[in-house]
This record gives sequence, C-alpha cells and structure tokens, in this order.
Amino acid sequence: LIAASLLGALGMAIFESRKLSDLGLHWRDGAQRNLLLGIAVGAGGAIVLITAPVLMGVAHFEAVAGAGFSVRASVFTLALLFCGAAGEEIAFRGFPLQFLIRGYGPWISIPGIGILFGLLHGFNPGATPLSMANTAGFGILFGLALMRSHDLWLPIGIHFGWNAALPFLGVELSGFTIQIVGYRLIWKAGDLWSGGAYGPEASILATVVLLVLSAIVWKLPVRKGVAYLLDSEREDSQPEY
Repeated sequence: LIAASLLGALGMAIFESRKLSDLGLHWRDGAQRNLLLGIAVGAGGAIVLITAPVLMGVAHFEAVAGAGFSVRASVFTLALLFCGAAGEEIAFRGFPLQFLIRGYGPWISIPGIGILFGLLHGFNPGATPLSMANTAGFGILFGLALMRSHDLWLPIGIHFGWNAALPFLGVELSGFTIQIVGYRLIWKAGDLWSGGAYGPEASILATVVLLVLSAIVWKLPVRKGVAYLLDSEREDSQPEY
C-alpha cells in the first residue's frame, strides 16, 4: 500500500502536478456509500461462490484439528487484506489505468491492465491458466467499477470484500492459505470446480460468479466522484448519481 501510494503520488506530481487523492481517493460525499456497496458486492459474490457448491452437495465444511477462531487474528487479517486490496487498486486502477484511459479510452485500457493483473498473479502458488483468466476478469471488473464510480473506493470495496470473505469461508485466497477459522471446505469435485491448490478463484464457478458481479456493478446505484485524469472538467462540480 505504501509503495503503490508513493508511486501514484509521484506519477501525479511529475506528470500532472496533482495530489495522490486526485486519482479518486477524495473522501467526498458518496465515498463511504461506494466503499460499502463495493464490500457488499465482493463479499456477497464470495459467499455465493462457496455456498452454491455446498448446497449442491459437491462440497462440505470440515473441522480443522487444533485450529480455532481468534478475534485479534481476525482483525489483523482484515486490516492486512484491506491494505493489500487498496494497494493493488492504487497500483493498477490508479495512475497507470487512468492515464491510459485518458489517452486511449476505456475499451483498450481496462482489458489491457486487467490482463496484466491476471498475468502477475500467475506467480502465486498453484496458479493455473484458468486462475489467471479469472483474475484478469476481476481486473477488468475493477476497471469497470472505476468507470462507474469515478473513484477508487468502489473497486477497493469489491476487492476487499471478496478477499476478506474467502478466508472466513475456509478456502484458499489466490493460492494462499489463511487459517483464521476452525474449519475448511472439502470438495467432492475435481479441480475444474474446486480450483485445486489455488482455491475456488481458479474454478469455473468463479467464472460464472464473475459474470454475475459484472452485471451487478453495471447497475449499481453508485454516487460519482471525481478522478482528475478521467474528468478534470468536473473537478469542482458536485458529484451526481
């Protein structure tokens, strides 16, 4: 988060003579709404991803011997995951994406940064071609959220909500095991459905959930902020629905 913020601030200062907050980080009217909407969408998508196979009988929860729930560990994990989500959004959907959108438009820039986002997650443990494709899709989803809200709070919220929900549901997060609950999800299906060692983000179920989330984000009642690189002409205007 610190590294991404410093790089974003440098990019804005050198090329635009603006502040980091002008990337869409102003805490204006509607910022809290967008952040909370994003968290609800991200966490809701993760819950659907896990509960659907449980209800269909292809997965079940199983207690982990010696593991228990800790409030302190949970709070620390949530804080860490929020910093991670915010840092990645500032790094990818901050100056690089917004600068490209201003020059080349969203239809080239958003998929381009999304694909880069997916490829870089290919270094995670257990990564597969499907996990990288799904992660690229999420990168595109976060770019779509940026265009809908013209701030970074909506994509940060979606990213954080998704990342925060998965460990509490007893599954891996992008190839990493974060054990903060006393149970884990056991699959009766193959890697195409479970995601294998990478976790459910590398599954065909995640692809379906991703498409549903994209449709939801497209219709979300967000409140528009102002990101200078996207709409400098609206910088001093009032945000609108």
